[in-house]
Amino acid sequence: MDDRELLHRIRQSDEHAFDSLFRRFYGMLVGFTESLLRGRAPAEDVVQDVMLEVWRRREMLEIAESWRSYLFRATRNRALNELRHAKVALNAEPFVRVPEWEEPSSPAELDAQELDREFRRVMQSLPDVEREVFEMSRRDGLKYAEIANVLDVSVKTVEARMGRALKALRTQLADWLPG
Repeated sequence: MDDRELLHRIRQSDEHAFDSLFRRFYGMLVGFTESLLRGRAPAEDVVQDVMLEVWRRREMLEIAESWRSYLFRATRNRALNELRHAKVALNAEPFVRVPEWEEPSSPAELDAQELDREFRRVMQSLPDVEREVFEMSRRDGLKYAEIANVLDVSVKTVEARMGRALKALRTQLADWLPG
């Protein structure tokens, strides 16, 4: 079955077609990703995430080139995001705060914990699409164009969602922000 037929059948929620796609590319994608992440388990996680995303977005999926090109690019991007995230986590490790269950030793630590709780509350109150864009930008370090590609929306949509998320954060955290 050619790429266009496979795409058509997957868009129609044909599980056998998706299974065929999965079996055709899974091994190659894991091998490729393993060379980037230097580990089998993380590589399998990334490939499974990409394939799950293909299934989740199957009805609006656009494959301009071949499945092979599309899947390798998506997998590479996801693996690079994992590497960026690991680098950020490693760099932040020396600055990790005291766990919340320990008593704060100063009023500043108490304020930081309260701010953290309030920030989490505000983040949970955001609509899912705005929270997702904010987290992909700030937590995962993705550029707007990368987010647009992952979410299959325009860059303008990403900008609008980020703007609404930042406005909500500024408004609801106004008491915590410097004057």
